[in-house]
Amino acid sequence: MSKLLLTTLAAACALAMPALAHSRQITLTTKLNSYGGDGAYLAAYLTDANGAYVRTLWVSGGKAKYYKHLSDWNRLSNSDAKRLAGVTGASVGAGRTLEITADLADALIDAGYEIRIDAAVEDMRDSPSEVRVPLSTDKVGKSQAGKQYIQTLTFQLQ
Repeated sequence: MSKLLLTTLAAACALAMPALAHSRQITLTTKLNSYGGDGAYLAAYLTDANGAYVRTLWVSGGKAKYYKHLSDWNRLSNSDAKRLAGVTGASVGAGRTLEITADLADALIDAGYEIRIDAAVEDMRDSPSEVRVPLSTDKVGKSQAGKQYIQTLTFQLQ
């Protein structure tokens, strides 16, 4: 490889790497309704502008046999072997609040991506895509109501 090509490649990498390395912390706050059932299983995940799965942000509920009830997330993320890597916790009781944080690349914000949460409760109806919120700066701090189990979802960017 020529010296000129190596120099050009090194300069291009030096310019591109800072843009790729920038990320923000996002905090999702999910308040559940008092629906009168057992703890809810929740899956918070990110989709792109075409609705394709990007990554899992959090899964509440520890028994994998119930993940099929988080049907949109389960279907979209099924081929992602790392979908549960470090992003699981206990189910969330009725009337309680779940707060989670995750790191997101700046490039995902205001670029058509969407935060989705699926919800399921034992012996009650499943709620795929219970709440959907565009990942955009104009939605920061604004509450979005869910369809059945989630009273509100808000997010903050750091």
